[in-house]
Amino acid sequence: MNPERTTSTDYRNPYRPTALRLINRLADALGLYPTLTAEAIERAALRRAHLPDAPDPAWRAPLNHLLASVHAEARLHPIGQLILQQRLIGNLANRFGVEALALTHPEITATPIQRPIIIAGLQRTGTTLLQRLIAADPRFRALLSWEALNPAPRRSSLLRRGDPRVAEARQAERALSYMAPDFFAIHPIEVNSPEEEVILLDHTFLSTASEALLHVPTFAAWLEAQDQRPAYRYLTLALQCIQWQRGPSQWVLKSPHHLEWLGALLDTFPDATVVWTHRDPLTTIASFSSMIAHARGVFSDHVDPHEVGAHWSRKILRMLERGMDARDEHPGARFIDIHYDDLVRDPLAAIARVYEVAGFDLLASSRRAIDASRRRAPQHRYGRHVYRLGDFGLSADALDVELRRYRERFGVPRR
Repeated sequence: MNPERTTSTDYRNPYRPTALRLINRLADALGLYPTLTAEAIERAALRRAHLPDAPDPAWRAPLNHLLASVHAEARLHPIGQLILQQRLIGNLANRFGVEALALTHPEITATPIQRPIIIAGLQRTGTTLLQRLIAADPRFRALLSWEALNPAPRRSSLLRRGDPRVAEARQAERALSYMAPDFFAIHPIEVNSPEEEVILLDHTFLSTASEALLHVPTFAAWLEAQDQRPAYRYLTLALQCIQWQRGPSQWVLKSPHHLEWLGALLDTFPDATVVWTHRDPLTTIASFSSMIAHARGVFSDHVDPHEVGAHWSRKILRMLERGMDARDEHPGARFIDIHYDDLVRDPLAAIARVYEVAGFDLLASSRRAIDASRRRAPQHRYGRHVYRLGDFGLSADALDVELRRYRERFGVPRR
């Protein structure tokens, strides 16, 4: 941890440790690029999951669309291609493992996901803070980082002491810290801390995670036209498998991904309480564009901050419009709006409002646990995130024309 650190704004020249830079040069000179085909990924995933064949082929079309876009557009360096290869193999192996576990233990699907609290605000609006504080309440549980990376247990270990999945997640955390130390100042990733369930949705290859990490505009456009309900059905199964291993079953979930697909979310979890967090989009678009640029720098030497800004400002405006439309189409759903300034100023009051809508009491023991969690994780403990809207080729005045409906509906002022 280094609270004095500030993040780089030289997005076109991503940070690269000397050793990795040399490996990239050598591998590029020798043409040593990992294989990225659906067939090779499937074979490796089946070996990793210890299965003879794939139980459900629904993942093939999305994966093929993603790989076509990667090959045509992403411009990955050799290490970036290796990381992506292992990520795709891991996603598919996880899916195979979850589906196999549910077939072996049919009681898993008999336990529903009931009354979840789902935080679905835009990126950088306090979603992480709110989830982690609610998850500190002993009555709730969030998806932990190590569970997201490996939701199904190893055959040799069913969540007993020394589970190898925790060690693997810790190794991945160290690797990311080595490759992109600035990223932790933007979004801390810690083994035993809550993480977004978009990581589980990514097992279907129907999530927005790929367009966050990679320049894949063709895949992103294809994805916007797809039915997300199969992905959310898989998310339900994955959460059921995880809660079967380690309760309790009262979930607090969060992902900005949901805002674009609230209809599918509410069809899947009709008794959910959806928390929409709000903050000036001019701030959040700049902050998230910076986060995307840093993430893409892990995979590629070709990061164009103006392309990042153009893609994600359009995407975020789409998310807001679709979110407002879906909310109008589901008048009976339980929604609550939490403004970032209110959350930061008095988090317990904000959480009390969420609990009231969700039908839970804010107990004295809950208050103590939430307050202790807040003190343990101060802001800027990994450094200070620096970002400017203009670095991404964006105009505040132009964006504000598109944001008028959102600002007026939810009373979100320009900062």
